[in-house]
Amino acid sequence: MPTYEYVCSKCGHEFEKFQSMRDEPLRKCPKCKKSALKRLVGGGAGLIFKGSGFYITDYKNKPPAKAEGGGAKPDAGKGAAEAKPSSAPAAPQAAAAPAAPSTK
Repeated sequence: MPTYEYVCSKCGHEFEKFQSMRDEPLRKCPKCKKSALKRLVGGGAGLIFKGSGFYITDYKNKPPAKAEGGGAKPDAGKGAAEAKPSSAPAAPQAAAAPAAPSTK
């Protein structure tokens, strides 16, 4: 059942009335008791969807994504070791081998 809006053209009283679509429009103002009511034309309520099944995401049941690399988490390498720099000296790097002489 819809809610209708009414306004009295004599006293200006505005109100809403919940009534069946089959009911006759009201004529008598509840405030001034004169027969000057006019039913207003409303824009109506928007369409409201409640519950599931209305969105494209409700129809897709994807399995959860598996992590690559044998089930290891991508953040598994991050830990306390990366948070603190090591106090041990870095290992000496080997000297680069001399380049072979080119023969032209």
